[in-house]
Amino acid sequence: MSENPEIASEKILKRSVLIVAAFAAFLTPFLGSAVNLALPAIGRDLKASAIGLGWVISSFILSSAMFLLPFGRLADIVGRKKVFSAGIFLFTISTFMILFARSLTILIILRILQGISGAMIFGTSLAIITSVFPVGERGKAMGINITAVYLGLSAGPVIGGLLTQYFGWRSIFAFLVPFGIASLILIKSRIKAEWAESKGEKFDWTGSAIYGVALFSLMYGFSRLPSVTGWTCLITGTLLAVGFVLFEKRVSNPVFDIRLLIRNRIFAFSGLAALINYSATSATGFFISLYLQYLKGFDARTAGLIMISQPVAMTLLSPIAGRLSDKHNPGIIASAGMGLTAAGLICLCFITAQTPVYLIAALLLLMGLGFGLFSSPNSNAIMSSVEKRHLGVASGVVGTMRMVGQMLSMGIAMMLIALFIGKQTINPSTYPGLISGMRLGFVIFSILSVLGIFASLARNKNSSDKIKS
Repeated sequence: MSENPEIASEKILKRSVLIVAAFAAFLTPFLGSAVNLALPAIGRDLKASAIGLGWVISSFILSSAMFLLPFGRLADIVGRKKVFSAGIFLFTISTFMILFARSLTILIILRILQGISGAMIFGTSLAIITSVFPVGERGKAMGINITAVYLGLSAGPVIGGLLTQYFGWRSIFAFLVPFGIASLILIKSRIKAEWAESKGEKFDWTGSAIYGVALFSLMYGFSRLPSVTGWTCLITGTLLAVGFVLFEKRVSNPVFDIRLLIRNRIFAFSGLAALINYSATSATGFFISLYLQYLKGFDARTAGLIMISQPVAMTLLSPIAGRLSDKHNPGIIASAGMGLTAAGLICLCFITAQTPVYLIAALLLLMGLGFGLFSSPNSNAIMSSVEKRHLGVASGVVGTMRMVGQMLSMGIAMMLIALFIGKQTINPSTYPGLISGMRLGFVIFSILSVLGIFASLARNKNSSDKIKS
């Protein structure tokens, strides 16, 4: 007996969306983790300081964070597939152009373009998955999508380390261009549907501009502490953030519906838990990469093989955690994951130049297990707590919490490097400062992670407080 055509068509659509979203989800985390390993090579080639190398990472994160929420809202209005496809296109072009970058300034500008494209991709991908998969299947689908993210994180250190060592750091970007092209072909050939539940509503340009400037001021200011410029930007950003909230409450079609935070406990505390989790973990790879290559003297390939334990654990656990979140309270699962992450960070507070490499790998593995338990259930809780017309915004919030958390984490790392090393290049005379900065960083991250456990536990047990519209 043949299958119902509508059911068959729905299965094809689900499979196609999952493949394309997972394919795209692999790209940017692969690049991020590979670039972490290539930082010493980039520093030698472009004569960059430690702070300059920090901006190679931070420029991508900052630009992504600024645009994620506006692009999520724009996707709700004009169509999620359109914005997603444009993001893949811009990512491919900017990645190709980096092959010809001959200065740190040009590289950072192109990384900003990559960050904008990342906002277009991550501001829509979860929304598309949520549009296609019903509640009982959503956690599993998100688990597979986040597994693709962690596969990118896993492959990045290994492939990135090999490419950097044998072909130079630019080969990392050359490697990704064909994948971007293949992703565009998949979107064009496999996905014909479009999703725009807010079609016809006005886009809040003013609110988007205020939001972007406020976020830039806060994040840039934080990265420049304790300078006068840093404090000035922080104060400016705080005032603009207050103005943004007041403005959005008066707009009929806001870029971000403030009611989602005020009235939706699950959404608010899940978002806060994500922000804290990424703030506490994202700079770990940056610190450990520098530690292994400078203090331990490993080459990029070997350092990558050591660091792979964390993303491999994430990759293996994410689909399981996603399925569990379909059947059990995602808040409890995510909180358990946050607890494991906190345990790993607390142990890293005692790192020294003599710490055995196997212990570093074991702690990264423990943190990977924690993150794998946290991410899928937490994303499922956020996306399942809002109505369909808010899916793009909710997807943008998930991405924004990730990017803002990453930027805050890198801001803490760069501030500590500025305090303990200054504008010098990393060399044997600055190694004591590097290890001291790392240890203080892990203390700060441990405290944040413990706070994150309480934020994760504070959400409700069900989604009954979903915003109705």
